[in-house]
Amino acid sequence: MKQIKRVTSFILVAIVIVVTLVALLGIWDVIDLEEVMNKILTSLFVVFVASVVVLFIFAVLIKDAEDKP
Repeated sequence: MKQIKRVTSFILVAIVIVVTLVALLGIWDVIDLEEVMNKILTSLFVVFVASVVVLFIFAVLIKDAEDKP
């Protein structure tokens, strides 16, 4: 359990550092922040839709196959 907390904390710190760097680069106009955010949100939406489809497949199709004798 202690190992999981340690790994999770390092992952969260890495996420904070990446978000901070993207924000700073956007503030200083090194990158186009609107384009980056658009791509991030579009990618998250695609991953969400794929997860919903996989969840539907497991919940409906595989569950029905296990219930039948």
